[in-house]
Amino acid sequence: MMKKALAFFSRKKAHCPFKEYYAQWIDSLNRNLLPLLRRAMLSSSPSNLTTHVEMVHHHFQAYYEALDIAASNDVAQLLYPEWRNSLEKPFLWLGDFHPYIFTNLLRSFLDDDHDDDIDDGDHEIEETWSFCDTPWQILMAWKNPSETLMARIEQIECALRLMVPALVARVRNVQSGLFDQVVADGGLFEGNGEGAKSVVGKVVMGQMDEMLGVFLDANRLRKSVLAEIIGEMNVYQAALFLEGLAQFFVGFRDHELLGEFERCRIPIS
Repeated sequence: MMKKALAFFSRKKAHCPFKEYYAQWIDSLNRNLLPLLRRAMLSSSPSNLTTHVEMVHHHFQAYYEALDIAASNDVAQLLYPEWRNSLEKPFLWLGDFHPYIFTNLLRSFLDDDHDDDIDDGDHEIEETWSFCDTPWQILMAWKNPSETLMARIEQIECALRLMVPALVARVRNVQSGLFDQVVADGGLFEGNGEGAKSVVGKVVMGQMDEMLGVFLDANRLRKSVLAEIIGEMNVYQAALFLEGLAQFFVGFRDHELLGEFERCRIPIS
């Protein structure tokens, strides 16, 4: 009910649907920024790599700022995005990808490093030859991460475990309030279609500011978590992290992968 009501009674439509911006944003990330970052990762210039790390990070921060603007115009197009594909939707949380994606990706680098420590015997020479063109700093970026970084990761994860349920509870309160208010004014529904529409419209409009507030807070959480993670890394760690994050976003728009997923889906009877 909440989904349909918000979509119908949106205060105003965005001048440019966010799906158009997102398509352009993904294309720029895929065709320009990601290849440049990878090229910089193979160079021997730390300043050049720093520049491209900052460019990719800025691209993500600009994306979240654009989300805020789009939500102020029409929060329904983000909270219930019909334009998202079937690969993306399972990972969405309050209008965009879940912030756990950042910490899970970060943990994957730490886990990979641990696995390398366990199984480094027979593969050592082979891996040396495979990565002979990669700068040593990149190869060793996640070897023995600092205690400061590890402690900060745990703090960020702890904060997420507190803030994510709190935001979900706010959404449930808004939905419950909508239902309770409609039921309370249910007498106007009897035999009066226009009256019913008017009551639902007023109730939904009264909840829109709260839904917008929840979305903006969720988006602020995504922005801050990403910025904090990048801020704790050295440039080589940040480059690998942002490369992985970019691949994650771009991968969901891969037509071949999406086609395979659609063909393999089991219909729900």
